Amino acid sequence: MPDSSPLHIKTMKRYATLLLIAALSGCAALDPGQPGLAALQPSQAGLQGGAIAWPTEQWWLRYQDAQLGQLVSEALAGSPSLAAAQARLNMANAAVGGARAIQLPQLNAGYDMVRERFSENYIYPPPYGGSMLTDNTLRLNLGFDLDLWGRNRARYAAAVSQKDASLADLQVARNTLVSGVVQSYFNLQNALSQVTVITQIVKQLENVASITRQRVAAGLDTEVEVNQADSAVSSARVQLSQASTNADLLRNQISALTGAGPQRGSTIRLADLSKAPEGVPANIPFELLGRRPDIVAAKYRVQASASQISAAKAEFFPNINLSAFAGFMSLGLGNLLASGSEIYGVGPAVTLPIFNGGALNANLDTRQAERDLAIANYNQTVLAAVREVADATTAIQALRQQTVDQAASLRAITSAYDIAVRRYKSGLGNFVQVLLAQNEVQKQAILNTDMQARAFNLDAQLATALGGGYRIDTNTH
Repeated sequence: MPDSSPLHIKTMKRYATLLLIAALSGCAALDPGQPGLAALQPSQAGLQGGAIAWPTEQWWLRYQDAQLGQLVSEALAGSPSLAAAQARLNMANAAVGGARAIQLPQLNAGYDMVRERFSENYIYPPPYGGSMLTDNTLRLNLGFDLDLWGRNRARYAAAVSQKDASLADLQVARNTLVSGVVQSYFNLQNALSQVTVITQIVKQLENVASITRQRVAAGLDTEVEVNQADSAVSSARVQLSQASTNADLLRNQISALTGAGPQRGSTIRLADLSKAPEGVPANIPFELLGRRPDIVAAKYRVQASASQISAAKAEFFPNINLSAFAGFMSLGLGNLLASGSEIYGVGPAVTLPIFNGGALNANLDTRQAERDLAIANYNQTVLAAVREVADATTAIQALRQQTVDQAASLRAITSAYDIAVRRYKSGLGNFVQVLLAQNEVQKQAILNTDMQARAFNLDAQLATALGGGYRIDTNTH
């Protein structure tokens, strides 16, 4: 029968007190290591204050192109890349659930049954010794980690930060997909415009070739000019075929981005890109750091690595768990639930890390290195984002003046070509003048379509560089 005397209880309390003191004081030697890297500050990257209202989440709607809007919607609905990012987010959410569960009490039920013969020469007296009996145990086990040093809380915080990073990664995948569809669409529009332009040039060259034959019949030209005219027509037809092939390839690319077969791209029609988009911000704002999902993801990974360091430091301190159990134990199945078969108990379980061969410090060094890597990636992401915005902004500003000059150049050379053709038809000019003017018209006309498409592509690049309208969902924090 257990000793319940006051002296015995006092002795047990003294042992428990000594055990608690040992738990609170005993820990392995912690090496603080080297100072970590510092995160890049906005001012170091040249960012300025001031909020911006652009781009919106559906920034491609500013182009007022229903055909493009439909393609983007299809891509967002059927992209394998988004499905993969969503799967990674689901994994991160599951990890959060697992980290949360560790912080809660754990209750388990168990039942053990062993049919065995008990030794006649052991602790079991007759009639148990030498008999075949069933050893039964039915119990509930309750365990709870006190987490005095915050190890489990730190791991939960790290899991939440990783989940937030995965959510931002989903937005990165979304922005990348949308940007790919939009820019491929404008590249296709450029190719279709070139097909239209070169088709007109082929007709013009065929008209010049017809004039040349009339001049030969009149004795004003020779077969040399006819061959030159035919050669110019054939060369333009080759360029037309190349432009058509390029358009077909871009149609296939867009079809793949939307998750459809090649037939989807064949339905895309020529759109008007004559009016360039406007309304881009003049400066690079602080808010860029909150609008770029890749920057947000990098920031959350820094937070996750910091929480992992806290968890690693908590490993140096004693771990105290409380456990309790209650149930029934008996020899023989019929006595399991009988009076007197009850068992129960409660007590602490203390683990003291004293000597571990440097394993805890090695783990801490690993976590600190992971934090430095996360900070370095964050800094690199910020610098890359600032450069992308600066490059797109600079290119847009330069393109505006280039477009004005290009339009003037195209008007001038088109007028010169018309004059050269009229003079050639009337017998006042020669074929060389017509051919030189025609070559320049073709060059300038294609360059004009390139600039129109480039204006839209740069606008799309800037929208993506500014985060594609991404905003952090503050309701989740």
